[in-house]
Amino acid sequence: MSRRRELSRRLGALAEISGIMSAMRGLALMETHVLQEFLPTQRRMVSRIEAAAADFLAWHPELLSAAKPNSEICILVGSEQGFCGDFNEALLRYREAHCRDKVVPGHFLTLGHRLASRLDGDTSLALLQLPGASVADEVPTVLLRLTRELNRLLATGEMAGCGLSVLYHCDATGDIRLRHLLPLRDLPAPVARPYPPEINLPAEDLLTALTGHYLYAALNEVLYSSLMAESRQRHAHMDRALKKLDEESEQLQQAYNAQRQEDITEEIEVILLSAGMLEDEC
Repeated sequence: MSRRRELSRRLGALAEISGIMSAMRGLALMETHVLQEFLPTQRRMVSRIEAAAADFLAWHPELLSAAKPNSEICILVGSEQGFCGDFNEALLRYREAHCRDKVVPGHFLTLGHRLASRLDGDTSLALLQLPGASVADEVPTVLLRLTRELNRLLATGEMAGCGLSVLYHCDATGDIRLRHLLPLRDLPAPVARPYPPEINLPAEDLLTALTGHYLYAALNEVLYSSLMAESRQRHAHMDRALKKLDEESEQLQQAYNAQRQEDITEEIEVILLSAGMLEDEC
């Protein structure tokens, strides 16, 4: 009887775990639906800013910096929550393979507590560690905090004039992407036009303003894209875990049924044995 109680207790615990994991899977699925409304609009905005910058710089090539920056800040966008498989580990493997031996010295800034927890003791990533977004509604707050810190780092001191790149899970391509943001580069080919674009600001001021708008829009897209990839991975991870949990629950249920049948058989044998003893006494 004690084994059957233990099996029943384990079945109850698995049922509770299954309920929690089902809720997490549902939340991840809901988050992907929410993000699907943001991402297309954000991508169109970034592509249009890039097209405008390409057209503008085609007529003002003197504003393009020919020299590469002396150093670069790379933002690593990880996860704020867990239960998303090797989301953070894959990011760190990519960094190890592609970012360690760059000629330009790199300074790393991380987003997401789960990613930061993987970096304990790694002094090369001690520049700054910021919390990330758990849901889409938190992205504006995270972006505001991130841009404030970037402005502080890039404005003065030894970081002034650094390049800026971001390493993240890109939902559009389904893989990890290293994306260069500053200075403006990797722009699309400009459209051939017979006349220069009409501008209402000095070219240098316009480039500064355009760069600021581009950086804000691109980082916004990056954060939404990474969160979408994280939500998809969490949903898939929870789905696989629930299937394994169902298999284990089924095995335990079979063991419970077998034990119950064995206990019933033992009780019947005891009753029959007791009845036989009573007959002998009579």
